[in-house]
Amino acid sequence: MGALTQFQQNRRVIHDFTSTTLAMIPSVFARLTYLASLRDLSSGRYEHAGLMALYPPEAVQLALGECHEEIFERILECPLEEQKQDLRAHLEGAESGLCVAVSHWRKLEAYRTLLPAESPGYLKELFCSNIRALLEILDEECCKAHSSG
Repeated sequence: MGALTQFQQNRRVIHDFTSTTLAMIPSVFARLTYLASLRDLSSGRYEHAGLMALYPPEAVQLALGECHEEIFERILECPLEEQKQDLRAHLEGAESGLCVAVSHWRKLEAYRTLLPAESPGYLKELFCSNIRALLEILDEECCKAHSSG
């Protein structure tokens, strides 16, 4: 397959995925979490039955990897206050509630599974540093709310 044909196919996969799946997910952190959940941590391969039924597996891999990188970088481009609000919205949706989710994310460093494999190390470090700081702020807010409530 020629480079142009491959590029066009990847664009179609990305458009299909972003317009039908990602568009329905309310926050950027939720989108990142969803994309990371599609990746097998042992092999690094993405699995999405709907896309794989329509497109060649390699096109799906490339497209989902590109989407993962794009969402990851979009988060890093946002001001920290915006990242905090988005992360809060995402973690508030957790079954256990915001404060429990914040506590577990801090203890387990669950955010590390969100990192795209191909991202440069300095971006991964920045992301983890930001998340640690944001989780600490959210944890303090939870403690204040709990002690005053």
